Amino acid sequence: MKILVSGSSGLVGTAVVETLARDGHTVCRLKRPENGTRPNKQFAAAAGGSRASEPTVRWDPVSGNFDAASAEGADAVVHLAGASIAQGRWNSARKRLLRSSRVDATRHLVSALSKLARPPQVIVAASAIGYYGDRGDEELTEQSAPGTDILAMLARQFGARTVMLRFGVVLSTRGGALPRMLPPFRMGVGGRLGSGKQWMSWLTLDEAVGLVRHALGNPQVRGPVNAVAPNPVRNEDFTRILGRVLHRPTIFPVPAAALRLLLGEMAEALLLSSQRVLPAKLKALGYSFLQPELEPALNALLRHAV
Repeated sequence: MKILVSGSSGLVGTAVVETLARDGHTVCRLKRPENGTRPNKQFAAAAGGSRASEPTVRWDPVSGNFDAASAEGADAVVHLAGASIAQGRWNSARKRLLRSSRVDATRHLVSALSKLARPPQVIVAASAIGYYGDRGDEELTEQSAPGTDILAMLARQFGARTVMLRFGVVLSTRGGALPRMLPPFRMGVGGRLGSGKQWMSWLTLDEAVGLVRHALGNPQVRGPVNAVAPNPVRNEDFTRILGRVLHRPTIFPVPAAALRLLLGEMAEALLLSSQRVLPAKLKALGYSFLQPELEPALNALLRHAV
């Protein structure tokens, strides 16, 4: 397949591009015009080193400018673009950027795709379990309120099969939350965040990539899909398990007030809110999880950690 990928330089995007190229697909990265068409070493390695430069499609998510000629013939789109939610305090300007980089950029992209002579037949897009808000101990499935996904509404313009992967915390040593957690734990000063009673819904990076592949290749997968492992844990349990894997004590809790003072609104949304999310749709479809349990997953990721 010819697959367009936005957000291809992020943690999940980089791994998705590598894997899809290795699978033999033609992967075209959606890139801002100023990024040019410099070779991507990881992409070239994944493709067996046979490409001097990667195929790209110029796309400006702000203005909506789109290189339709280069995108023609695409069979699928993996839409992962969006400003990082964990970078910088959530002041008014940052929140506007977070919204525009998702809602406005998605609207521009889907509008451009709908005008192609042969629009893609499937769109797999990244969302997040933050969609559900702070819900305490409530078990959340794809049927849980609130709201609707803008991508699904827009994609109806040309009838593409649309999958919204609502990712939990993606665990990887290559980026994301885990590398930021490791230094205090390795020094023996790690501990639960706030009360530690908040639920954490997680998955490994390999699982995230596997779910993108599964969504692209399985016509039964459509609509919102909770992209999480089937066994969420409370923060206090995550803390205890991480300490055990690293052979370090976890006796220094971080008060909620300190997190709010340091990070503002972002602390409440990303660290203190509780989301007990279950992958009901994946289970119903018989998806086989690579890493369903946290401790074996962390052991595999951190087997060389000291």
